[in-house]
Amino acid sequence: MPWIQLTLRTESERAERIGKALQTAGAIAVTFADAEDSPVLEPLPGETRIWPNTLVTALFNDGVDLAPLHQALSPHLTATEQHSWRVSELADQVWERIWLEHFKPARFGRRLWVCPHGENVAQQDAVVIHLDPGLAFGTGTHPTTAMCLAWLDGAILGGERIIDYGCGSGILAIAAAKLGANTIRATDIDPQALLATRQNAADNGVSDHIDTHPPGTLDSTPADIVLANILAGPLVELAPLLIDLVKPGGDLVLSGLLKDQRDAVKGAYLHDIDWRAEHAVDEWLCLHGVRKTRSA
Repeated sequence: MPWIQLTLRTESERAERIGKALQTAGAIAVTFADAEDSPVLEPLPGETRIWPNTLVTALFNDGVDLAPLHQALSPHLTATEQHSWRVSELADQVWERIWLEHFKPARFGRRLWVCPHGENVAQQDAVVIHLDPGLAFGTGTHPTTAMCLAWLDGAILGGERIIDYGCGSGILAIAAAKLGANTIRATDIDPQALLATRQNAADNGVSDHIDTHPPGTLDSTPADIVLANILAGPLVELAPLLIDLVKPGGDLVLSGLLKDQRDAVKGAYLHDIDWRAEHAVDEWLCLHGVRKTRSA
């Protein structure tokens, strides 16, 4: 069954109001997307931040007449919204498979691979994570995740105790387990992320090595490695906590920050972490340091 798709361009402060009007008019789904190239990098916890120039897309059942809707909304639309109003027919498709067509096996480091379910790789000693795109962030496609995966591939020797702070889909925790880490404590403020981590760990046969907890109930015993692939603001705010979670001589890996946020993040850890290396992909950074055995 085909669908009728309506799109228009608006400003952030008007997007939600227009979206609600389209839902009231019978839209089955309303989504927001960046109309230009203005990434929203750092929303606060629980905040929904919308791009300055937003593309609103509404999906309606086939056969709907949108002319009355256009007539009713026109007096309330800006010139930009009026000019950008587009209606088109959208063929029905198996959307999950369309998404997966763009998600191919990818290697991180020497032997670590992330593959959609049902696919494998020919490399003899490959360590393979099977993961499909889902609601929780993290399939290895973003540079911050990719850099953490590559670091793990070269760092895990076997038997480590690890904390994945801000686990998302659980991809880093699963990678660590598959590479030989003994126990991984995974935490996230989003319950959906904890659910996704448990399910993905089960799908990859590593549930016995991964425990999930909300941040408030996380076991604070220091770990050999702490991974925090989140955002610069939380990395700075959480610095005392993350430092305490790393054992003296243990590794701290921070990602999710931009190059111009390097100094602020590094500075928050300066007295306790000996920074060893940093990796960059495009504008993104991944920092690796070791907790000092005695604070300066």
